[in-house]
Amino acid sequence: MNKLMRGMIFGGLAAAVVSGATLAGAAKSPANSGGAAKAQSKNLIVLIGDGMGPAQVSAARYFQQYTKGVKHLNLDPYYVGQATTYADRGEDSGKIVSGIVTDSASAGTAFATGHKTYNAGISVSNEDVSRPFASIIEAAESAGKATGLVTTARITHATPAVYASHVRNRDNESAIASQYLESGVDVLMGGGKQFFLTKDEKGKRTDKNLLPDFKAKGYTVVENTAALNALTSKNTKVLGLFGNSHVAYTPDRTPEIPSLSAMTSKALNILSTDKDGFVMMIEGGRIDHAGHANDLPTLVQEALDFDAAFKTAVEFAKKNGNTSVVVTADHETGGLSLSRDNIYEINIDLWNKQKHSSESLAADLEAAQTPEEIRKIVTANTWITDLTDEEVTQIMNGDGSSYKREGAYNAVISKRLLVGWSGHGHSAVDVGVWAYGPIADKVKGQIDNTQIATMGAGILGLDLNKRSAELQSKYVYPKFKISRDNEVLYPAQALVKALGGTYTGSTSAAKLTIGKNTIEVDLTGKTAKLNSKAAAYTVDVDNNVLYLPLSAFNQLKGTTLTWDALSERIVLR
Repeated sequence: MNKLMRGMIFGGLAAAVVSGATLAGAAKSPANSGGAAKAQSKNLIVLIGDGMGPAQVSAARYFQQYTKGVKHLNLDPYYVGQATTYADRGEDSGKIVSGIVTDSASAGTAFATGHKTYNAGISVSNEDVSRPFASIIEAAESAGKATGLVTTARITHATPAVYASHVRNRDNESAIASQYLESGVDVLMGGGKQFFLTKDEKGKRTDKNLLPDFKAKGYTVVENTAALNALTSKNTKVLGLFGNSHVAYTPDRTPEIPSLSAMTSKALNILSTDKDGFVMMIEGGRIDHAGHANDLPTLVQEALDFDAAFKTAVEFAKKNGNTSVVVTADHETGGLSLSRDNIYEINIDLWNKQKHSSESLAADLEAAQTPEEIRKIVTANTWITDLTDEEVTQIMNGDGSSYKREGAYNAVISKRLLVGWSGHGHSAVDVGVWAYGPIADKVKGQIDNTQIATMGAGILGLDLNKRSAELQSKYVYPKFKISRDNEVLYPAQALVKALGGTYTGSTSAAKLTIGKNTIEVDLTGKTAKLNSKAAAYTVDVDNNVLYLPLSAFNQLKGTTLTWDALSERIVLR
């Protein structure tokens, strides 16, 4: 998606109705105040099982019981309740694209900052001119604590991104990588090396390589298990990039690719040396991806990989004695059902018969020309030697989604495993909450996902509101469009109000005022005057919304505002 599309489409989302008291400055309940309180823990570890709904947890437990005779997951003893996951409503051209069913960006914004937003928004408010919301990681940085983000997804993906960056659209991963450089986060581990090569405002890749910049700031860059293992607590700043895109699925990993538990252990070793304490987030990012693909065997392996990372984290917490741990999910993915076809059984004995993920087969399945090639691919990766003609045809025809033949392959596998899926997207079911330490009493029972952030800040004595105010004094994130002359234009009414001014207008004229300065615009003739004198501004009216260039707002405000094209934000000072 190019920047024009991003600015207009996702700007449209932010123009939607804002639900409840979710924005800075709106009325807040005491539970969502985000103000500083007396610290009850020195450290906080947040674990997010991306896409890990109740059925995913049950599937991992059943599988472990069947294959290892272990009746409980490491998570099980720490279950305290469940959380809602809904996002803010958003519309584009009358179509609902953000609502009850969340994506990882809006859910992540909620449990990182304590505020709801629209799907795709990364820690920004749901407005035409969005404001940044501070995360618990950013508040911890301000308090002098060490911080870390660890994931099996790209480190620039939505869930880690909400903790240390702010963009209107989660797809702007080059901006997220660039903002990490200024974030102060001490340990960053995951995939996504490709996004540490930045892009210009037209979306073209540049020669700018961020890795030397990270090294210049004291980061040790590691890209494999051996390099990770060689790190010591003296390596206080680390950037671990274990894949060009996401970290490989558990069944596809080579010894050179570390597990989530291994990354977690090393990050804890580093962060725990800080005398002021630390805050870190650990994400099992690929549970979600396997759910999207409807690949149950891989999903189970990813969930167990996450459960092992939790064990590492909670054992550290118990030994440390001053650490809280909280675990949840951003949403459920795939609408997984552990039953199908009115059969009162599931074939767990087949769940470990697939050798590699369906992702590893996708290209070969698409390239196959004959039924024999399909049979060969399936037989090589599974227990299936009796693929029927009907199943072969089903795979060759694809499933009608973007997953094509991979999706159809997983449909065939799922039927034999006796599990079902509602689709390839997310669902709106509540997700589990697990906790250890002082935070456990704060997140019991039925909660909203925003309370993960506010209660976490409370037990650490951090002030989310203060940090948000600092960020909001520096940046705003406006909806924008680009003219035919490649000039960036902004929604006049929304931006002037965000800058502290006023806007009055009709279908033919508009008046913008900040202090003693006034811009009058003839919407019909598309001309403008600054303090009654003609001004050479580009005037654009789109769907009855007036757009003006930044030069107009600079003169109106009498200051210097600058446009950060990569992060698509206006720098206020």
